[in-house]
This record gives sequence, structure tokens and C-alpha cells, in this order.
Amino acid sequence: MNASVSPFIDLDWDAFDPWRIQPFKHRLVDHPLLQTEQLVELGKRCRGTTRWYSFNSDITAGTDFDDASDLFPTKLSHVDSLKDISNAKAWVLLRHIQADPLYRELVDAVINPMQSQIQRKDPGLYYRAGWIFSASPNTATPFHIDRSHVFLFQVRGTKTVYVWDAEDTEVCSDRARDGFHMRHDLSRAPWHEEFRQRAHVFTLSPGTGVYMPLTSPHMVETSQEASTTISFTYNTDATRRNARVHVMREMLHRIGMKPPAYGKNQAFDFAAFAAASAIAVCHGPGGHPPTCPSLVKKSEYAVAD
Repeated sequence: MNASVSPFIDLDWDAFDPWRIQPFKHRLVDHPLLQTEQLVELGKRCRGTTRWYSFNSDITAGTDFDDASDLFPTKLSHVDSLKDISNAKAWVLLRHIQADPLYRELVDAVINPMQSQIQRKDPGLYYRAGWIFSASPNTATPFHIDRSHVFLFQVRGTKTVYVWDAEDTEVCSDRARDGFHMRHDLSRAPWHEEFRQRAHVFTLSPGTGVYMPLTSPHMVETSQEASTTISFTYNTDATRRNARVHVMREMLHRIGMKPPAYGKNQAFDFAAFAAASAIAVCHGPGGHPPTCPSLVKKSEYAVAD
């Protein structure tokens, strides 16, 4: 068993399945770049960019994630919220930390040692990124899906993570994923309270984490204490195929066709991937924003879109 490859993560890599939700343990809690003072400094360097996002603690699980900042603005700036996150009644995300030279080193220090193990099961790793979440007590992260595989590391405080299988189409339909990959649209993935009964539930404390595959729906709630979490994300050849097939499905639906369910017809999925790839190269649908830039160019680091 190859249980410890990365200096920061403990995971049984022989049992690792890139399409299965799984918990892990880590050693990032005391990392100097994840202490409050350094996060405040990073927040200052993000001023005037799109590399931060925030909302207040009145948010609910069902709030549209993309509209949350406008619907629930914070009273303090993102920097001042970070300084006193325990009392700020806020949720602050520092996005694409790999764009900061200092934090790019952290992203590489975590991903590089485990890259070969990931690629044993999931070849073609690219588009790596880092994201730091700071949240006040009793604050939710709305229900949503992501465009990459995610390793989520809990650094301070505790939180409850609800996550659903990537293939659970009762919680998030193929049509929701089609629209999401085509135009980053979450409107077809509404939240319902009864979803909690179907979730994998993890109570994360410092030194623990959870791996979530591409478009695994998830929702998070902090406890009575403030929380700091960092996630490391990446794409692979398989995530790119998945996304491009969904993009082609969306294009076909637009012209009145009804493609088979994702993953149920290999011949269709193969043809859909080939067609979507050709269209993306020509900068057609799926080849420009709001589609994820990872579908157009296989860059080592994610682009702050």
C-alpha cells in the first residue's frame, strides 16, 4: 500500500478512485501561509482584481452562488473581514491563489508530490489552482458544483460538508451539468432540503479533508466557530472529455435533439467529445467564455476567469 506520498496528505493511493468521494488526513494546519496575518496580506494583494469573492452570513444553502455577493453583501471589506472573521458575519474566498507567486509555491508543494499517484488512475493532470475559504460561525456555502476535481483541506475550525456522488442525477441532472459546462450556469441545479438525506456527510476538523470529483454537488455549513479551508483543484484528460461531452449535449438540446444520458452510450460520448473538441478549436460554443478556459487550452495553471 502506497499510503503516504505527499508530505502534506495521507491517502491510500492504491485505493484512490478519481470518481469516488473519499476522506483524507493532512498536515497543512500550521503552514505559515495559512495563518491569519498572511491571509490578510494575500487579501490586500487581491484588491482591484477578480481574485476574491464574499457574502454575508445571511446566505442560505439555496442561494444562487453566482448572485450571492450581490444579494448578501458584507458590511466590511474582504480584507477587514479576514482580519476578524470570527465576528465579521462573512464568507470570504481568495480565488486562484496560484496567480500570487508566494502561494503558487504552496499549490505546487501540495500537488507536485502527489501528481504521479493521481496520474496512475487519472492521466493528464493540468490546470492546477488553489482557493482559500474563510467563514464566520454559522455560515453556509450554497449548494453548487465545480469544474475541477477538488481536494478540500480543513485548516481551522469545524464545518459540515454535504457532498453527493458525481453520477447522482437525482440531485444534479445531466441537463444541469450540460448548462454548467457550457456557460457556468447553475440555474438547473436548485437546492432542496430533502437532498441532505442522500448526501455523504463529513464533519471536518483541522487536519482532515475530503476529495470530491468533478461536478460532485456539495454544500457546506460552518459550526459555532470560524473556519479556514483551502482547496487544491485540477483537471485531467477525463474531466476534459466529460465537460466537452456535456457541452455537445447542450448544443444538441438547443436544436431540438435529445441525446442519451451521459455515460450510457459510449459511441455517442466518443462522437460528442470529438465534435465538441473540433468546435472548441474553432472558438465556437465551448471554445470561449463563459465555458471554462480549461476546455480550450491545457495550461499548467488555471486562469483567473
